[in-house]
Amino acid sequence: QLQLVESGGGLVQPGGSLRLSCAASGFTLDYHAVGWSRQAPGKEREGVSCISKNSSSTNYADSVKGRFTISRDNAKNTVYLQMHTLKPEDTAIYYCALILGSSCRIRDFGSWGQGTQVTVSS
Repeated sequence: QLQLVESGGGLVQPGGSLRLSCAASGFTLDYHAVGWSRQAPGKEREGVSCISKNSSSTNYADSVKGRFTISRDNAKNTVYLQMHTLKPEDTAIYYCALILGSSCRIRDFGSWGQGTQVTVSS
């Protein structure tokens, strides 16, 4: 089956760091752009970051620019989101998905799985 599985979330204090992983199975990730989105309680889903198939291009939401880094290891069929200097407003469920369009707009994101919970609190 074609599947993307998110992992790496958890509870961290403000200012802490986490690295999220998005592992693909059933297909080769090399030929696809991939994006991360998140949804906080009571809020709409928002795009966080996208990376092109060859890592030549990346995009970041203004709220995370300078703190988050998206990367990929095609040999491991995995995309990562390294998060530093986490803030309480980063608390959300984080999802990864294939980018089906030609940009990093939220409507370009494909379907997602269960996601991984990130909670930033003291």
